[in-house]
Amino acid sequence: MPETDGRVNILGLTRPAFEALAGRGGHSRALGRLYRRAFAEGRFEPGREAIAKGTAAALAARVALRLPAVERVVEEDGPFGTTAKALLRLDDGQRVECVRIPVARRGPEPGPATLCVSSQVGCRMGCVFCESGRRGYVRDLRPEEIVGQYAAARLTLGWDIGQIVFMGMGEPLDNFEGLAGALAVLLDESGPAFSQDDITVCTIGLPEGIARLRGLGLKRLNLSVSLNAPDEGLRGELMPASRGVGLEALAAVLALYPQRRNFALAVNYCLVPGRNDGPGAEAGVAAFLRAAAPSGRAVLNLIPYNPGSSPIGRAPTEAEIDSFTKRLEAAGALVKLRSPRGRGLMAACGQLGRID
Repeated sequence: MPETDGRVNILGLTRPAFEALAGRGGHSRALGRLYRRAFAEGRFEPGREAIAKGTAAALAARVALRLPAVERVVEEDGPFGTTAKALLRLDDGQRVECVRIPVARRGPEPGPATLCVSSQVGCRMGCVFCESGRRGYVRDLRPEEIVGQYAAARLTLGWDIGQIVFMGMGEPLDNFEGLAGALAVLLDESGPAFSQDDITVCTIGLPEGIARLRGLGLKRLNLSVSLNAPDEGLRGELMPASRGVGLEALAAVLALYPQRRNFALAVNYCLVPGRNDGPGAEAGVAAFLRAAAPSGRAVLNLIPYNPGSSPIGRAPTEAEIDSFTKRLEAAGALVKLRSPRGRGLMAACGQLGRID
């Protein structure tokens, strides 16, 4: 169990794990309040709860509440609201980024935003269109460091967060233990208390990791996979870690993912004009969608390429986006255009990782 200055960080503990550290001297109701306040108010004060002094002293010696330090926040206004990117410093000095993404709403009042969190410092997948992949892999994030991004967003920055997406720095399924531990805490009803429907795990498509994620038994957890090319050769060029992972095998493991009622498998496609929108691309994409969700529904999130520090192309024009969208729809694909948010902050899809 990871420790901070000799004490376990409560942000990485579920309530049962926390209560286990209290031993037999703790009363469940009081311990529940103590645990709940850590996430709701940023307070961890065992001595103020109605628990035995010995238990309070033991908890204070064993458990701490420590949030990552917020080094910098940059913001950009857009048609849906303000996108904000926070640079956070971890205990060992490493830094990661998380992004507050405004959600489009019909009413005039802004609602809870989506928080895009990182799962690793850097990334080992090496996707050529991604800033994190260009930086390279440094290390995995521990559960408390992943949950800490949410805690810092709420408690330090005051952001109203309604959904979590694992789409920041790193490949979540490459850090499965950290991901699973963070999910357990985020879903804890006495802690952050997110519903599974409000959390999405995004992956480049690692079949073994997807199977392990299914094995957690979280039947309402959202899944989003990056396709980015209609054939394995081009996909391997754009996403080197996908080489050797056949599209047929990937579609097969996705088809086994829980296809609950109203579930839509999200398939992401980063549109790089002249690279992955050639003749016949729409047919290959549509065929993959049908194979990946044979008993359910798959939605293609079309993401206009966001150039980073070493561009592999240019951002597509509106005409190019519209043309490819119509071709995909004619081939039978259900398409949803992902509007760029935070491009000017290096906070859009594929741009996290250039933190200096």
